[in-house]
Amino acid sequence: MAAMDLFGRRWALRILWELRAGPLGARALLARCEGLSSSVLYQRLRELVSSGIVEPSADGYELTRLGTALRDALGPLDEWANAWAQEQEHHDQEPTET
Repeated sequence: MAAMDLFGRRWALRILWELRAGPLGARALLARCEGLSSSVLYQRLRELVSSGIVEPSADGYELTRLGTALRDALGPLDEWANAWAQEQEHHDQEPTET
């Protein structure tokens, strides 16, 4: 359950998602996560580093081996979310009966 607590914190999954393609610095993460404050970013990064999912690197922050495995596990969730969004869009376009 500790993992769900961590991933349920605001911005945690978004930060992991942004790191999926490679290392990013704090400024780049802030730019990609509109509305994320620097204090929350650094708090989440500390939590993700202490959990062994993210590590500091010469280029900023990057996924560890465990973080990469998590990224791979999130792929099917991303596919599901895209299918769900398309289904929602389809429902929104259907005429309503009166």
